[in-house]
Amino acid sequence: MAGVRALMALRWAASTFLSASGRLRPLPPPQAALHGSAPRAGPRVAVVLSGCGVYDGTEIHEASAVLVHLSRGGAEVQLFAPDVPQLHVIDHTKGQPAESETRNVLRESARIARGKITDLAQLRAADHAAVIFPGGFGAAKNLSTFAVDGKDFRVHRDVERVLKEFHGAGKPIGLCCIAPVLVAKVLRGVEVTVGHEQEEGGRWPYAGTAEAVKALGAKHCVKDVTEAHIDRENKVVTTPAFMCEAALHHIHDGVGAMVRGVLELTRK
Repeated sequence: MAGVRALMALRWAASTFLSASGRLRPLPPPQAALHGSAPRAGPRVAVVLSGCGVYDGTEIHEASAVLVHLSRGGAEVQLFAPDVPQLHVIDHTKGQPAESETRNVLRESARIARGKITDLAQLRAADHAAVIFPGGFGAAKNLSTFAVDGKDFRVHRDVERVLKEFHGAGKPIGLCCIAPVLVAKVLRGVEVTVGHEQEEGGRWPYAGTAEAVKALGAKHCVKDVTEAHIDRENKVVTTPAFMCEAALHHIHDGVGAMVRGVLELTRK
């Protein structure tokens, strides 16, 4: 009987994707996609993506963890990304640039958003209770020029505008992994964490980022991977995430601490 049930399940699954003619059914429109952006009763939170893939866009595990914890916290989520070309495209099987390829940040981010995503130019603090920036090299390559220019980097104009709008409105801002450099650049004197300040035998391979944060005039606060730092004066919440070589569930826990901190601040 178990074998029969399994076969029936496989046939049902196939029938949901194939039409009567045996051709693939068209995909549903983006607004019908089932994901964490469905309307909910809690605070409305904007999540800003920077592409799709750790080395040239958003770190997918961080984005997923953010969406899971926001869903668990009852938040209504809307996803945004800038409609700009990526700095470059990385072949993730080799860790090297794919010289002949070009990609768009908004279209790549739509992969994570299951198609339901909005141009960052349309994001307004007045429409949301908080904003969160997952990490990944896209934050340093597509949302800013940090990967190229170091401490002298520039922040994308809409990212800078969004950070200033939410801060000016007294609404919380969450960031993880490398993304805290964005707020360190835009809001001088803010407190953030990118983890530890020493590599510690390779456990913190990007520890030097802490010095860049300090050079920007921000205060760096040492935190472990499962922790988040809350700057209550500026309503900025940060966590190290993949700045640390750690098990995936520890990354997930740290992102959860950041999201809970953001949601807590929306109630104050």
